[in-house]
Amino acid sequence: MILQGQHIQKYYGAELVLSDVSLEISAGEKVGLIGRNGAGKTTLLRVLSGLEKPDGGQLAVQKGTQIGVLAQIPQGLEGQTVYGKLQEAFKELLDCQAEMERLALELGSSEGTGAGHETVKYEAALAKYGQLLEKFETGGGYEMDARIERVTQGLGIPEEQLEQPFASLSGGEKTKIGLAVILLQEPDLLILDEPTNHLDLEAVRWLEEYLRALKAAVVVISHDRYFLDAVTAKTIEIEDGEAFTYHGNYSFYKQEKEVLLLRQFADYQEQQKKIRKMQETIKQLIEWGNRSNPPNAGFHRRAASMQKALDRMVKLKRPVLERKAIDLQLTQQDRSGKRALVFEQAGKSFGWRRLFAGLNATLMYGDCAVLIGGNGTGKSTLLKCAIGQETLDEGEARLGSRAELGYLAQESVPSAGKDTVLDYYRREAGMETGEARGQLARFLFYGADVFKRVSDLSGGEWTRLRLAILMRQQPNLLLLDEPTNHLDIDSREALEEALEEFAGSVLAVSHDRYFINRIASRIWSLEAGQLYDYAGNYDDYLEQRAKRRGFSGDALSADHPAKLVTPAHPSPASELEPSAGQAASQQANQAASPASKRHPRKAAAANPATIACLERDIAEAESALARLDAEMLEPDTACDAEKLQRLQAEREPLQSSLDALYEQYLANDI
Repeated sequence: MILQGQHIQKYYGAELVLSDVSLEISAGEKVGLIGRNGAGKTTLLRVLSGLEKPDGGQLAVQKGTQIGVLAQIPQGLEGQTVYGKLQEAFKELLDCQAEMERLALELGSSEGTGAGHETVKYEAALAKYGQLLEKFETGGGYEMDARIERVTQGLGIPEEQLEQPFASLSGGEKTKIGLAVILLQEPDLLILDEPTNHLDLEAVRWLEEYLRALKAAVVVISHDRYFLDAVTAKTIEIEDGEAFTYHGNYSFYKQEKEVLLLRQFADYQEQQKKIRKMQETIKQLIEWGNRSNPPNAGFHRRAASMQKALDRMVKLKRPVLERKAIDLQLTQQDRSGKRALVFEQAGKSFGWRRLFAGLNATLMYGDCAVLIGGNGTGKSTLLKCAIGQETLDEGEARLGSRAELGYLAQESVPSAGKDTVLDYYRREAGMETGEARGQLARFLFYGADVFKRVSDLSGGEWTRLRLAILMRQQPNLLLLDEPTNHLDIDSREALEEALEEFAGSVLAVSHDRYFINRIASRIWSLEAGQLYDYAGNYDDYLEQRAKRRGFSGDALSADHPAKLVTPAHPSPASELEPSAGQAASQQANQAASPASKRHPRKAAAANPATIACLERDIAEAESALARLDAEMLEPDTACDAEKLQRLQAEREPLQSSLDALYEQYLANDI
């Protein structure tokens, strides 16, 4: 046991945030700390890390335990570079290295000098140098740069950022650097507050593997359910100021919590039945005693004895089977056309940096596509181009006919302004005060909450307010940029349920794999300036990517999915596919590259004439499928079961033929 808390209490002013928290953390244990926004999770972490003292109870930490805490936005020294910030993790080793360098100069200057006390001084310095050298080597001093490189690459910190001033970074980038420093320190206990908030999917997966392999204990606050399942083996829930421990990951907690609540409710009902029976008996005994003439003191004594027993009874709290969550109901006034959003040959650059080019994609009505990709690949920019906030350098992005847009940006809480929540909502939603307060209550803004300034809202409250406005707009096309950021698990689940029932079209940017698995019908993966389309949710995307890598052997790197993707709704343009000219150019580049020399057998097998013929056959098959799909989506056809059956019978062999062409193409492509 490296940390133990008993009956911890913590006040903020007159408010009791933590009333009775008891927990234990063992060496090497991975613990998930969960709870609703405002439950006191961050307060508890500050107490556990020693940043704040508990107002009641006891906290015991094993002597010599080193604790690493991820600050929300780390601070750096003036003029410090990012690399200098990362080196803070090795402060003791760097001090040791500096002392060794000083001793080396001293030894070099005194070598060959006279005898006596100078010789003694020389030997003492030499002995100290040897001790420091041993400490430097055993502490991993020669591996400092390699460890920094491993962690920065894993978290997706670009190499060119290392020489930038730390103060010039955004809050999210500083938090990522802070996480890297904590991981490099390798403390006995890591305390992490929402470590995945500013990481892309690849970095989150790397962090999961890193933490699982870590020998240190980890306590992590997270609303990322997929991450909690992958990393933690114990879950502590903070609810009503108390801590409840479950010995398993998040999925185990969900099952156990449901069973526990039902058992608690049954126990509560049983006790209430017993209490009512005792109260009725006491009342009856008093009545019998009063009816006697003279009054019978024995009945009164028995009634008093039973009342004392009732007063001594430990009353069970009524368990809350369903906590209040946001009441989000997304409806549309009118449906859009078949194509809700279309990108054609879209390209965008910022200065010398090209985000994407030749991008073709179509979001069909009723589709729910989730856009994924690394940080900085242009996901948010693509959404802004779709709504006209950014201008494409080439190509076009256009909304479908009758498309009514609802956009939720990834923006922070406004830092200025005197608007209250009620004022802001009334202005944006266009309604009277009474109705506005009723609607805000559906999004957990009760009583005095509606008079809070918008600038004082937390990230979760700000997102809830914008979702309330979005619901009022009744759009049929939703563009959502990281909608689950800052939302607690209950609010995320409410958003997922609303999107599942939404009849319109959705394009969302998200790194929340649990959210993606639940709502996505397609995955759009933006990588190296190209968009790749996968049917299904996140698990389907992983399976398809792995399968296509298997088809193509070594032709595809471990970091890139297959180049050929079957679009569910092909657009007139060659959707998500390079043109024939681009394919030929790629082949020419590959033939001249060192990769082709490493795989001479594949290079010889890739006959350009064969590839060109396959590309032509694939294009014809895709075009035929597109015509069939379009015909099947026609309103008249949708009501004609016989015609639908005939078209489906035509489609199946065509799809099988196209799949075979894909496999043949991948076998020949280099």
